[in-house]
Amino acid sequence: MLNRYSTDWGLFIIRVSIGLLFIYFGYSKVIGGREMWANVGSAMKTIHINFGYTYWGLMATIAEFVGGICLVLGFLFRPALAMMVFTMFIAVWSMHSGGKSLGELAFPLLCGLVFVGLFIAGPGKYALKITRR
Repeated sequence: MLNRYSTDWGLFIIRVSIGLLFIYFGYSKVIGGREMWANVGSAMKTIHINFGYTYWGLMATIAEFVGGICLVLGFLFRPALAMMVFTMFIAVWSMHSGGKSLGELAFPLLCGLVFVGLFIAGPGKYALKITRR
């Protein structure tokens, strides 16, 4: 029989597993430096933003790496997810505009949808919480 604890454990497993995956992907962009950030940020041209590619790539890198950490911890959960949803939207839109197939779009599309679901559901009981006295 499922109860609230099983929902919390389910959210915890999803949060930690996808968070660790995004820490891994984000870290590869962190160490890639300015050249990689500019390449990643160039996806913004698909929504007609034709400047600041290095900045936008750095923001995507931060969204993935720091967002992954926030998912694992369940801390600053919804702000991190909002950034990650935007990053996945741009990835999907850029890949779609570049003629990629649904199979090639599947990973960022699925991640974006999971992020939307987590945004709605919240982090669950097993998350870092800061309380005020």
